[in-house]
Amino acid sequence: MGYPHAPHRREALVLSKHFGEKDAVTLAGWKKRGGYAALEKALGMPPADIVNVVKDSGLRGRGGAGFPTGLKWSFMKIGDGKPHYLCCNADESEPGTFKDREIMRWTPHALIEGCAIGSYAIGAETCYIYIRGEFTEPIARVEAALKECYDAGILGKNAMGTGKTVNVWVHRGAGAYICGEETALMNSLEGKRGNPRIKPPFPAVSGVFAQPTTINNVETLAAVPAILNNGAAWYKQWMRADNPKSTGTKLYSVCGNIQKPGNYEVPMGFPFKEFLYDLCGGPPPGRKFKAIIPGGISVPIQTVDEAEASLMDYEGFVAEGTMLGSGGVICIDDSQNLVKQIARAARFFAHESCAQCTQCREGTAWTTKILERIVAGEGTPEDLDTLLSIADNMTGKTICVLSDSCATPVVSGLKKFRADFEALIKSKRTILVPAVA
Repeated sequence: MGYPHAPHRREALVLSKHFGEKDAVTLAGWKKRGGYAALEKALGMPPADIVNVVKDSGLRGRGGAGFPTGLKWSFMKIGDGKPHYLCCNADESEPGTFKDREIMRWTPHALIEGCAIGSYAIGAETCYIYIRGEFTEPIARVEAALKECYDAGILGKNAMGTGKTVNVWVHRGAGAYICGEETALMNSLEGKRGNPRIKPPFPAVSGVFAQPTTINNVETLAAVPAILNNGAAWYKQWMRADNPKSTGTKLYSVCGNIQKPGNYEVPMGFPFKEFLYDLCGGPPPGRKFKAIIPGGISVPIQTVDEAEASLMDYEGFVAEGTMLGSGGVICIDDSQNLVKQIARAARFFAHESCAQCTQCREGTAWTTKILERIVAGEGTPEDLDTLLSIADNMTGKTICVLSDSCATPVVSGLKKFRADFEALIKSKRTILVPAVA
C-alpha cells in the first residue's frame, strides 16, 4: 500500500491519520497537527495522574502480549532512589508484521512524544528506542526528529523549559528476531549476546543495567499522546459494548493471497469477515481463502470459518482459537499447500533460535528437518505424530516463547489441515519451499 491513500470509510484513524503527509515527519509539521501539546500537558501533571489516565483508557500492549500499559507503568516505584529506564521495542520482525516501521517512517514525532510522556510517567530520565538495524529509513526519520527535538529544547535537561530531564536515544539492533523479546533486547542493549533472561526478576525490578525498566512497543507508545490530549473516555469509544477489556484502535498489517495488502487501522472488536472481504478486497479473483493467520506467524492458524466468525480484539480472536498477536494478518488461499507454509515458518524459527534452551535449539531444528523431509516427498505417516511429540516438548518449557512460536503453527496446522500433510506424504510429491529471507 502506498501513501497517501484514501482510507476505507470503516477505518478509524488515530495512529495512521497522518501517514503519507510528508511534512508530518518534521517538527514544524507535527506541531501544526497539535504535536507536543500532550507532552507539555503531561509535564505539568503528577506522574501518577498520567499513569491513571492511561490505565483508565484501557490501552494494552500492541507488541503481542496485550498487557495493560497503565498497569505496567504503575509497577515502577517513583522515588525509590534508583535510575529508571524506558525501552521502546522497535525491533519489529514478526513475519507478516510491518506496521511499527510505518509509524516511525511517517510520524516519528508521535513515537518520540509517547516515549517522552512514558518516561516522565515512570520516573525515567532516559528512554532507548531499540530499532532493528535493517530499518534504515525509519532510523533516519527518528534520528532526524530527535535532533529537531533537542535543538528546540523539547528534550534534554530542561525539557520544554520545565526543569525536568527527558532524554530519548536511538539504539540500533543487529537484526536478530530474538532481540524483540524484552529480556533479550535488554541484554543486547547492554552490549551482550541477545539471549533471553529467566524471569523473575521482571524488568520493573531489575531491567536494563539491573535497574527498574519498562518496555513498550512502538504502536503502544505512539497512541499515548492522543490519549493524553483527548482523555480516556475518548479512547474507549472504540470497543465492543460487551467487551470493555479491549479498547481503542489497532493497526493491522495484511499480506499474502489478498487483493489489497497494506496497513489498516480499525476499532477493537471489528468484524474480521468484513475486514478481510470489504476493506482488504478478499482473495485473488477465482480463488477462495483456505486459512488465515491473524497475528503474525507465531499464532495459531485459523480455518476460514473460524476467521469469518472472529471479532478483532484480544478476546475475540481467542474465542476462535487463535490470538491477536502483533496484528500481522497472513492470508492463504486454496492454491497453497499448508505444509509448505508451515515448513517455511519452522525454518525461520530454527534460523532465529538463540540456541540457549535445548528444547528450542533441538526442537526447531528437528521440526524443520522432518517438515523438509515431507515436502521433499520422503515423509512417512509416523512423522506426523513425531512432530506433535516434539511440539509438546517445545511448548512452555523454555526461557522465552520462540520455541512455542515454532510449535504453534505445526500443532494448529496438523489439527486443522492434517489432510494436506497426509496427501503430500501419500503422493510422495516434492514441493519447493522458498528460502527464509
